[in-house]
Amino acid sequence: MNLKDKVVIVTGATSGIGEACALAFGKEGAKVAITGRSQVKIDNTLHRLQQQGITAIGILADASSEEDNEKAAIETLKAFGRIDILINNAGISMRALFEELDLDVFKKVMDTNFYGSVYATKYCLPEILKNKGSIVAVSSINGYRGTPARTAYTASKYAMNGFFEALRTEVMKRGVHILVASPGFTSSNIRNNALTADGNTQGESPRQEDKMMSADTVAKHILSATLKRKRDIVLTGQGKLAVFLNKWIPGTMDSLVYKTMAKEKDSPFK
Repeated sequence: MNLKDKVVIVTGATSGIGEACALAFGKEGAKVAITGRSQVKIDNTLHRLQQQGITAIGILADASSEEDNEKAAIETLKAFGRIDILINNAGISMRALFEELDLDVFKKVMDTNFYGSVYATKYCLPEILKNKGSIVAVSSINGYRGTPARTAYTASKYAMNGFFEALRTEVMKRGVHILVASPGFTSSNIRNNALTADGNTQGESPRQEDKMMSADTVAKHILSATLKRKRDIVLTGQGKLAVFLNKWIPGTMDSLVYKTMAKEKDSPFK
């Protein structure tokens, strides 16, 4: 696939993997539409894109809003006349024991991560079908292996994986490519903004961010897999090992994952 003059929408693109994807695809010649919930952050990312000579627009949109997702598709079409690639990246995490978790927090995570992908895909799909384009789901290793104290996040990623697998099969004879990208631990602000039991943000990452795969590296893998029209990618050695072991020794993995997560700073496990 040649990305020159193709149009890419990246949801949640004002930081982390989303911003890195906007830069990576834009540098390959694509025109980029980014969404985010903060106009200030949108403007900052647009400035970075434009400094690289990338043609881009920013759309103020909440991923959990069906109306905002429809608006993003409409405004992209008005600006560029087409949509070729949708990168469903917008997402939030959480960290709390389920027994202590406010169910409004659970719903907020599902609304953003899962329904946000459903809404964006629904309104971009007609154009992507017409252009035989690509849909990218930025999922997680948590879409293969559940993590304690991340129940809502895990549920949202399992739901994403199932939805996109079913949709991929629906459109497989119509020239549409669907990629599910599952990063492992990635250095980004997702853990800083993770929600606690009552819905407040965590503020500080409980993990060593400097030892994780960078968002730029994840974006390069996603770009390459999109150009090659791959079905799935699982990133980081630790992530690939977790998926493999969970398939063959799930009971042992329960214990290993528990011990690993219990060692996190300020772990919620008593």
